[in-house]
Parts: sequence; structure tokens; C-alpha cells
Amino acid sequence: MKPALLPQLQVFLVVARQRSFSGAARELGVSTAAVSQSVRQLEKHLRVVLLARTTRSVSLTDAGRRLVEGAGPALAQATATLTEVSAQPGEAVGRLRLSLPRAAVPFIIDPVLPTFRARHPRVEVEVSLEDRLVDIVAGGFDAGVRLSETIERDMVQVRLTDPFRFVVVGTPEYLARHGTPQRPEDLLHHECITFRSPTTGTLYAWELERGRRTWRVPVRGGVVTNDGLMCSSMAKMGLGLAYAFEPRVMEELNSGQLVRVLEPYAPTVPGYFLYFPSRAQRSGPLRLFIEAARELALRGVK
Repeated sequence: MKPALLPQLQVFLVVARQRSFSGAARELGVSTAAVSQSVRQLEKHLRVVLLARTTRSVSLTDAGRRLVEGAGPALAQATATLTEVSAQPGEAVGRLRLSLPRAAVPFIIDPVLPTFRARHPRVEVEVSLEDRLVDIVAGGFDAGVRLSETIERDMVQVRLTDPFRFVVVGTPEYLARHGTPQRPEDLLHHECITFRSPTTGTLYAWELERGRRTWRVPVRGGVVTNDGLMCSSMAKMGLGLAYAFEPRVMEELNSGQLVRVLEPYAPTVPGYFLYFPSRAQRSGPLRLFIEAARELALRGVK
């Protein structure tokens, strides 16, 4: 590709991440017309359509998706390297964009970010909170944080927490009124706070296990939310049983506000991992964040 097309490529990558010409224009500080013209010039040179445009949305074509996946990490790495070499010896400079679910914030961001920023004040950190599964390459992120089973196999994974359990919880008052479930099937007769996946739009079936046997219980109730943290909050209100990330509700469990039920069936998951594309080299800021996270985050989930 001709060097003169690099500015057009950079504009295209911002449009692809924002899924919006106007959003890209705001980020870049130029007019929407200028953004549109840059993308048209790139498409004309490549002789392909990169973006499918309608009056309401912008989406990637197959060619656009391949360009994002191939050129996005390389251009980000080149930009990061240029920034790094302009820094003082031993000084980290650059930008780090992370995508993670809200439930991970107390165990990843809260213990790591203050120390990381104190050590590396010239590294700008952007944190995007999304409970849906995010394509970090298309989104222009350096790395993401997820449970390991939801991470694509071609990604490099770095452990950030110990394994932990998911548990079914409710208030003592709720259990006194409605009884305590003894088997997974009993949940079908209880008021359960239901989680709708932001990724698929479907209602989540609670996953339980004991020994080699597993259950996926299609629980239902009068309250549905797409925010995992709201499930435990609503359980504390006595609205029903919730399926909760155990470290997130440990304080309520220790105080007696919430009680575990079906504890022999609580599944253990490997924990949270930082992940990034295997074909992308680690930038200086990402490498330093990994070092800080491995040092500090592992203390948070026990």
C-alpha cells in the first residue's frame, strides 16, 4: 500500500471501530464529509467496498473486516512503537485500550489501575465496560478481560485471577417464605432473577455441576436484567434467587445478608484472563500492564 494511503487507513479504522462516520469525525476532530471522503478514496484505490452504509447504520463488509483484522493490530503496534521511542530512557509512553465486563472491575481495575498509573503516568488508559462479548480486534482494543471459556482459541491468554465459583444465593427472608431448593430441578419452582445475555439476547440457563454430572436449568422469574451485577443487588432486595460470581457477593455472604443454596452444585470456573491477538506483538504499555496485573490482581480473587 502506498504511504500516502496511511491517513485514509487510519480514518477507516476509526470508522470501523465507531461504526459511525459522525462518531469518527468527532474523535478525529474533522468534518463528517472529510471522513467520508477519506474512506471513499481508500475504497477507490483498493477497488473494494469496505463499509456497508445505510441511513441508520454502518457495518463492515467481508473485505472491511479482513482489513481491520490484518492492518489494525499492525498499525496500532507501529503507532505505539513510534510513541515509545520518542520517550525518555526508561519512560513508558502511549495508550492502552481495554475491554472488560463490569463484574471484573473490582478484581482487575480497582487493584491494578491506581498503581499502574502511578508507575507510568504518561500511559493513557481507556477502559470500556461491556458485558457482551466484544471483538477486540474490530473494536481497536489492545486487550480484553474475560472468563477463559469465552475467549477465542487463537488469542494469547494471561491469567489474572485464581479460579472461583458461581453460586446460587438468596436472602434468609426469601428462603423462609419460599423454602430452600435441595436439587437443581427445584429452581424451576422458585422466583429466580433472570439474566438476558447482551450478546445473544437469550435468557441464561443457570449452569450447575456435581461430580461428572452437569445441569443447565432454564430458570424464570418476574425480574429480568442484562446486567450481572444487578442480579445480586436484586437478590439482596429479596426479589428472588440469583446466580452470582462468588467473590462479588462474599461481603454479603459473610454478613448474612445473602445465603448460598445448592452449594454442592456450585461450578468452579478457571477465572479471569487478559487476552490479546496471538499475531500482535505486545506493546510496551500492554506488557507493563500485564506485569502490574499479574502482581496485583491475583491477590483479589481467592
